[in-house]
Amino acid sequence: MTTPSAADGARPANGGRAPSPAASTNPAGRSDEDAPLLELRGVGKNFGPVRALSDINLTVPAGKVTALVGDNGAGKSTLIKTISGIWQPDGGQVLWKGRQVHLHSPKAATDLGIATVYQDLALCDNLDIVQNMFLGREELKRFQLDEISMELQAKQTLADLSVVTVRSIRQPVGSLSGGQRQAVAVARAVMQQAQLVVMDEPTAALGVTQTKVVLDLIDTLSSRGIAVLVISHNLTDVLNSADRIAVLYLGRMAAVAPVEQLDTSSIVELMTTGRSDRTHPPAADQVQAGQHAGEAS
Repeated sequence: MTTPSAADGARPANGGRAPSPAASTNPAGRSDEDAPLLELRGVGKNFGPVRALSDINLTVPAGKVTALVGDNGAGKSTLIKTISGIWQPDGGQVLWKGRQVHLHSPKAATDLGIATVYQDLALCDNLDIVQNMFLGREELKRFQLDEISMELQAKQTLADLSVVTVRSIRQPVGSLSGGQRQAVAVARAVMQQAQLVVMDEPTAALGVTQTKVVLDLIDTLSSRGIAVLVISHNLTDVLNSADRIAVLYLGRMAAVAPVEQLDTSSIVELMTTGRSDRTHPPAADQVQAGQHAGEAS
């Protein structure tokens, strides 16, 4: 098991992004191609006297699925809103491809390549799929909506993501199933050239069939070299889809490890106590990190 700020294991079937021909050196001393896509160093967030996040260290590599788990109130929502630019951290550093950035707004995060798909999906039920995917950035041709171009791009994006269950891209989003709605929200993020897709409880309230649609979509994103950060309470889905798992406990990072080193029992133990001796293999550095979290509580 690695420390929370180190890059780790990969799913062999997934291919990462091709390295650039020439690598520059970032302030951390690593070449840009070796740096994780997103890195948090000592990030903290306060709300008045309440410390929601404390000394968070996390890396999100390109082309990998990182699952973020934790009990209610552990700080998951605060962390993803900090990554998404909704809230600014009160301490620490946020690095993008090895270089420090300041996410002052959701637009700043989007411009970098960070797209967040929240649990409510932010879709308009009365609009069709194409209209939702281009909402707020409609394409024009001779001062009129370029419907043909938008329709072709929407159809191609859904096909690239292996979304084949949609009857027509002109059907209202309100008529879609939960899994199909997730697919539309993710496709919209991909069309915005997202390099990191953050998904908040993507399989919540979905049946078995629709859950599989979403998990297949996550795997497709990863295989295309897109980093995925998934927040979920469903540990079965997490263990089946993630390459790495990060466990939050009372606003602190209790552990970050390759999925092969964790099981349901060890994850639950980390979520509820901030420590675990059931990891495979157990690692003193992560157990110590959990003990610090327990002492802070």
